[in-house]
Amino acid sequence: MSTNSINRRNFLKISATAGTGLAVSLPALAADATPSAAPRIPVRPLGKTGLSLPILSMGVMRADNPNLLKAAFDAGVRHFDTANGYQNGQNETMLGNFFKDIPRDSFVIGTKVSLGRDLTSSSLISSFLSGFETSLKRLQMDYVDIFYVHGAPAAVASHPEVLTALTNLKKAGKIKWIGISTHSQEPAVINAMLDAKAWDVVLTSFNYKQTYLADLIPALERAHREGLGIVAMKATAGGEYLDRERTKPNNVKACLKWVWEHPFIHTAIPGFLNFEQLKSCVDAATHLEMDATEKQFLNPVASLVPNEMFCQQCGKCIEQCPRHLPIPDMMRAYMYTYGYRLPSMGQETLAALNVPANACSGCESCTVQCTTGFNVAYKMQDISRLSNIPREFLA
Repeated sequence: MSTNSINRRNFLKISATAGTGLAVSLPALAADATPSAAPRIPVRPLGKTGLSLPILSMGVMRADNPNLLKAAFDAGVRHFDTANGYQNGQNETMLGNFFKDIPRDSFVIGTKVSLGRDLTSSSLISSFLSGFETSLKRLQMDYVDIFYVHGAPAAVASHPEVLTALTNLKKAGKIKWIGISTHSQEPAVINAMLDAKAWDVVLTSFNYKQTYLADLIPALERAHREGLGIVAMKATAGGEYLDRERTKPNNVKACLKWVWEHPFIHTAIPGFLNFEQLKSCVDAATHLEMDATEKQFLNPVASLVPNEMFCQQCGKCIEQCPRHLPIPDMMRAYMYTYGYRLPSMGQETLAALNVPANACSGCESCTVQCTTGFNVAYKMQDISRLSNIPREFLA
């Protein structure tokens, strides 16, 4: 028997929290008693959607094992987040195959489609809607619970054509709730969504390493007050490791507990990749009080573990670059490759940006000075090499 099989068997024995009553509607299922052998994952309302979700959801982006989906579902996870572009569509296909025989009202699916960078394009809406229909077919579902505009700027929140397209999808019964996912300038995006009074859910970066929490937290508190559902991503601030050499492990439990200490976070979507990581996330969700080690890890003065992976996505580097390269997005590719140990995802990110392997050639020295001290020139040259590597060599 394989190690993974043993891990999964033991995990299911000790942490199954909501594996019964699959035909019950999701809000009712979340409120039902669960087996006494293990603590239940706490549940919070998702804004004014009328939906209640366990605080632990699953970011499926990097996962490719349907057995891990089953283990998460058996453990009480009910919300699964994916996107049209993840694993070139294979991520949505895996979810569709897994959930096709499970009662539709017992889980929540969130997926995302990007509008692209040119909001004035004549094909903006047709491409967007085509992407949605492709996602729906891959998922083998009649509707998507939460549909996000992927990585959108604040201007999208009041974009009339986008809002009309999403409203029509709602009226057609193809989506229940609409949202925006935001990796950067989150306070501006969230406030724009609230001002537009048209959105149901925001998927936002939120973690203890963000240098602009003084602006982000008030925006999230306002969103909570006004009924916007709030889903946290990038909650672990950089993945499994904090350095390229993988010598500094991240304290995932501490990161997640910090996120859940904030009552305006309704659920978080860490991207666990194996049964041990899933168990760690469930342990954190069911034992929310931090121990001394976790508190020490989060202490900004005492911690000796600098985070070399998490980019603040402030965008100040772009104006310093003579070629105006999409440096923040390239830093995300760097994090996927070295922090998450997923070079294929890093390559996909670069491909979407059309970044050449020689992006920095011709510059005698880099003029970019990162606000958090990243060696931008080194990271840019290192990660851009992925563009020329055949995908089959990226395990």
